[in-house]
Amino acid sequence: MSLDEIRVFLKASEAVHFAGEKKEEVYAWVSECLREQNWDELGRTARGWVRRYMEKMTGLSRAQITRLITRYGEDGDVRVKRSRRHRFAPLYNHEDVALLVSVDAAYETLSGPATQKILQRQCYDFGDPHYDRLARISVAQIYRLRKSAGYRKQRVVYQCTRGVQVAIGQRRAPQPEGRPGYLRVDTVHQGDRDGVKGVYHINAVDEVTQWEVVSATAQISEAALKPLLEAMLRQFPFRVLGFHSDNGSEFINHIVAELLNKLLIEQTKSRPRHCNDNALVECKNGAVIRKHIGYGYIAAEHAPAMQSFYLQYFNPYLNFHRPCGVPERVIDAKGKERKRYRWYATPFEILRQLPGVAGYLKGDLTIQELDGRSRRQTDMQAASAMQAAKQKLFASFPDRRTA
Repeated sequence: MSLDEIRVFLKASEAVHFAGEKKEEVYAWVSECLREQNWDELGRTARGWVRRYMEKMTGLSRAQITRLITRYGEDGDVRVKRSRRHRFAPLYNHEDVALLVSVDAAYETLSGPATQKILQRQCYDFGDPHYDRLARISVAQIYRLRKSAGYRKQRVVYQCTRGVQVAIGQRRAPQPEGRPGYLRVDTVHQGDRDGVKGVYHINAVDEVTQWEVVSATAQISEAALKPLLEAMLRQFPFRVLGFHSDNGSEFINHIVAELLNKLLIEQTKSRPRHCNDNALVECKNGAVIRKHIGYGYIAAEHAPAMQSFYLQYFNPYLNFHRPCGVPERVIDAKGKERKRYRWYATPFEILRQLPGVAGYLKGDLTIQELDGRSRRQTDMQAASAMQAAKQKLFASFPDRRTA
């Protein structure tokens, strides 16, 4: 801009205020402006207009602009100066670090005081001049050198992950002894896409009756699982006595433990090297959830719609209209226990034939009321309604990939 244009601009923009974003950009603009206006050749009046123009555009004060102009006159440019703090010369050099590395490698990294004693003995008792500086090192400085980049480049120690003992739940298989209410619980994840987590299914199966309750959630955080588990436990017609899961943090945490303790429910978790501890729910994951929902990605935002489908159609279909194989334990001639499946029945039929079933039901709930629920629809009507609702649900997922 010429000086006349600068005057017009300043008069027309009195009510407008400008400010630079970054210090580097402001200094570079000031330097370029002084260079374009030929600051050294300008007269006093022209310099006043240019100074006011730079104050206007940068938002800096008159004193700050004066300092930048002075710096331009001295160096021919205006740059951001980087302050350098005073640093003391290092007391221990690379040779000392290398010696410490050799000592730690030979002694398998002893404690700081023990290492300090070794360095002192190497210098004073055995007269090795290479350890002269290290003989006067402090224990704290030994630990600092071990954390330095030079030390880590020469010696890296790998330590296996240590097992963490979590005092939540008993590590054993539940013992229902023919009583309903001992649940096996597991999580099924519906895949990822572009690093975004899909919906999670929570599957809970009673060990004796195979009564199954499936729920959906957008995330498996502790806070999100607490209301979901409360709603799932309410769906079981009998009192829940046990809660067995694997060692995942979504179930082994203080929030879930507090909820189960409040409801007087025994919490157990799977044992290492016992893959059958949670085999029932793992089998149901494949035979029920994967069979009906599949393996494709479903976005987490569809969790409420899936939860409504589970509550209204899927869970009643599973418990009142879908037969399950009832295992019968048989001991063969070699003394090995095997399971035979000679009887197939719905979970409600298995529950109904248990001796003393009325004593296991919740509150005022009766077998007659459950029998009325099972007879509202025939098996084919319930299955057809479930399939129609499932197809409608899948059609509402615009991002679901189908075969």
